Amino acid sequence: MTDLLRETLGEWAGEARVPHDLAARALKKRRRPMIWIVPAVAVAAAAAVALVIVPGAERAAPDPAATVSVEVTLPPRPEPESDIKADVDNNPPATLIAAGQYAVSAYYTINAGPSNGDPFHRTWSLYDPRTGGYERTDWAWVDVAPGLHLAAVLEGPDLGTRLGIMDMKTRQILRWVDLQNPAGSVAWSPDGTKVLATTYSDYPDMVQGEGRQHPDVSKPVRTGYYIVDAATGQADHHALPSMPDNQVGDPEGKPFNGNRRQDLGWSVDGTLLWQPTSTQPAKVYLTADGQPAEAPDKAQADSYRDEPIWSPDGTKRLTGDGLPTPVVDRDGKELGRQKLLQQWAWADNDNIIGLGCYGECENEFHSSIVVTSVDGTQVTQLSTYQKGDDGRWNPVLTRR
Repeated sequence: MTDLLRETLGEWAGEARVPHDLAARALKKRRRPMIWIVPAVAVAAAAAVALVIVPGAERAAPDPAATVSVEVTLPPRPEPESDIKADVDNNPPATLIAAGQYAVSAYYTINAGPSNGDPFHRTWSLYDPRTGGYERTDWAWVDVAPGLHLAAVLEGPDLGTRLGIMDMKTRQILRWVDLQNPAGSVAWSPDGTKVLATTYSDYPDMVQGEGRQHPDVSKPVRTGYYIVDAATGQADHHALPSMPDNQVGDPEGKPFNGNRRQDLGWSVDGTLLWQPTSTQPAKVYLTADGQPAEAPDKAQADSYRDEPIWSPDGTKRLTGDGLPTPVVDRDGKELGRQKLLQQWAWADNDNIIGLGCYGECENEFHSSIVVTSVDGTQVTQLSTYQKGDDGRWNPVLTRR
């Protein structure tokens, strides 16, 4: 069995390839017995993810916070691509959508219950480099690491007590991490080495009807977060309850958030965490151990986007949503306007990925993903136009 495993893993590592080509928010639930093994030193192979197991080693005592079964060597980031990939014929997309330094690594649709207080769930489709398209999954939540080599997944269908690190190409789980505190979302750090998992005491997503009369809709349910080292499987949990709700406004102007789902995110450089608010600034920053921290950039803190609002060369800034959407320089001088409903990310120093509207924007819900120049004169449609919320798919952007 050991020889077969070693041979299989050797063949797998030998098949790994690195792309050679910047322009710069579960499986059906099952439990399997874990086999406790001591990980050996990972053998690094260029552009390969290697799993190394020491036969005959003593069994390690389980870590109560995390289960580590294999040693994972993270693949090197490939050279970023800069081409444009569009799918304007299929809804949802059948082939990869990308522009400059970003790609649509995954998308989800929402399956909502009919009444106020009913839970709703996301159905995730994940980029598949084997086919160049997207594969529907049963994971409760997914996020793709920069470079599109690895994905972090949560078993579902609701909160996940196991977090998996998955090879995007082979679709194999390289590591399972058991979580004592169930998680509702995962997010990769900007350098692709750590996973942030926000934990909850109860499933956070509920239909919020008019008036929010349902008693459980506004109940705070966040318990904290894990920071998981993807290479070692070390998972450290930090307590962080939900921000308080304040429907009538806080006379002291303190940030608040009335949503049940309050997922945490990473700062642009990955040194800090942030939690979302229902006010301005849109983000309140924390150190990795949960202590309050100053916002590294006020403009970024005011943005509701995860992606950097500054162009790669640092000279231009996205200003947010609204039609039209301006881009300004560091002094606030307007450099151009785009016919966008939302600015999402910089494809490169001169082009923006965002949500464009159909025709003359008679219907703000009739929209598609586009890439446009700063002055708005050059626009390339990347996806089909979607109309209304019925069956709408929601893209997730990841650096290539």
